[in-house]
Amino acid sequence: MGTIIELKTTGQRAQLREAQQKQHLVRLWRGELEHGSFCGYVGGVGREFLLLWVVGDGITYDGMYVMRHRDISELEAPDKHNDFMQKALVLKQILPQPPHAFPLDNIRDVIQAASAMATVIGVHVDSEDEAEVCYIGRLVSVEEDGFNMQEITPDAEWLHEASFFAWDEVSTVTIEDGYATSLLAVAGAPPPLVQGDSGVGRAH
Repeated sequence: MGTIIELKTTGQRAQLREAQQKQHLVRLWRGELEHGSFCGYVGGVGREFLLLWVVGDGITYDGMYVMRHRDISELEAPDKHNDFMQKALVLKQILPQPPHAFPLDNIRDVIQAASAMATVIGVHVDSEDEAEVCYIGRLVSVEEDGFNMQEITPDAEWLHEASFFAWDEVSTVTIEDGYATSLLAVAGAPPPLVQGDSGVGRAH
């Protein structure tokens, strides 16, 4: 059975690196951001962020999540159902393939690396009530204090103007998750952008 660890110190990174080296599934909670937990393989541990190759409740690949260390409230390493889930993944021929040497020390590198891997990414930003708000789209350009993204609405329609996001408001970045890939499949290729002031898009 895994050990529940209250993450009060930098020992968190050591626990995550050990799980990565041993290829153990871990489970983590972010109590201030959402109910429930995430389970998956640690794909990388950086100074500010970690990458989790997420396994869903149905023993499916649910995309990759890049999360801030400071948001994690608890860690179970290994996950208490590690043995069963590993065997189930083998039977389903699902092979964890996190990216090699994904940059995790700062958000600018995370956004650029994620966008190089996937046509659209999910960008979760902090809101005033401390909950996350998610936007999905493709990276258009980067600036010194943030980046511009062309978004897909929850109705799978591309916006015609880019939206601006500040680096310091991003809490999580998702890659290859099922919802984003489904939106892209329905939306198709993005239309040309209309020149204008960047605004705030439509949250998911």
